[in-house]
Amino acid sequence: MSMVWAELGEVWQLALMFTLPIALVGAVLLQLMRRYSIMAAVTVLVLMPVLAALVGVLGVSGFMLDPQLNRTVAVCLVVAAVSVPAGLLLGRGLARDSVWEREARDRERAAESARRELVTWISHDLRTPLAGIRAMSEALADGVVSEPEETALYARRIGKETERLAGMVEDLFQLSRITSGALRLSLAAVPLEEVVSEAVAAESARATSKGVRLAAESDAVWPVVWGSDPELARVVRNLVSNAVRHTPPDGTVVLAAGTEDGHAWLRVQDGCGGIPEHDLERVFDVAFRGTTARTPTSTDDLADSGAGLGLAIARGLVEAHEGHISARNSGPGCSFEVRLPLANR
Repeated sequence: MSMVWAELGEVWQLALMFTLPIALVGAVLLQLMRRYSIMAAVTVLVLMPVLAALVGVLGVSGFMLDPQLNRTVAVCLVVAAVSVPAGLLLGRGLARDSVWEREARDRERAAESARRELVTWISHDLRTPLAGIRAMSEALADGVVSEPEETALYARRIGKETERLAGMVEDLFQLSRITSGALRLSLAAVPLEEVVSEAVAAESARATSKGVRLAAESDAVWPVVWGSDPELARVVRNLVSNAVRHTPPDGTVVLAAGTEDGHAWLRVQDGCGGIPEHDLERVFDVAFRGTTARTPTSTDDLADSGAGLGLAIARGLVEAHEGHISARNSGPGCSFEVRLPLANR
């Protein structure tokens, strides 16, 4: 009996001597692989026990091949052939899930940060016209302003502030529909020329009062796109309004369209003087205005001033049409380009 225990002790010592280095090497490789690839780490984790068992068996046998050892080695090789592909598949699944979870966390953090920023900015923007309306209405109620001309001026200013508030509320409602997935489009063939003509007509008065020339290219080829008329009208109106707002007097805003690579394109070229390159990727972000100033510079800007949601809404509506919108510096200002699917694609 003592001989059996002695033999077992010798076997354990030999097995430990041969398998321990393999286990240590595997632990080091596992730590290294975890930094670079989950698939590789899982493969090492699966392969190391099989390799350690094989080396331990060979070491205990003194590397003397016999039928029993051959069967043991064959079993180890079969286990390795089965477990390694399984480990690769498992590692691929874990890597995919890990990447998805990390991206989901990043998106959630970005969305939460955007929501907090939006609430902060909108709170400020809403308080500004509300404070003006309150002050002017109290002045009218208390008789501080009694002259007909002054009363009419206060009434016009209150009306402009009210329009500004209504525009903010409408923008917030539209943005909430887009971000929540509640937007439902009624798709049909939409002539882009009609949408552009309506937008130009709606914005021409404001452009004229500011001294900005607003026009559509006469020789443009106006395609028919597959989309929803009200939402596409909102996109074009937002782009034109943004272009007129940022183009100085005596500047020009030009709209052009055409087809390329099986898609329709619409381009709005303004004369804003250009946008810093580091801000080009942010122009479609919620509440981004390209300036830290949150209030209009004059009473004439009240009707034009929004919550900085116009371009964000335009991007959301374009993407809902499976299209793409982009901005780049071009000529005297910026060029905003929308790509949409053709109606006859």
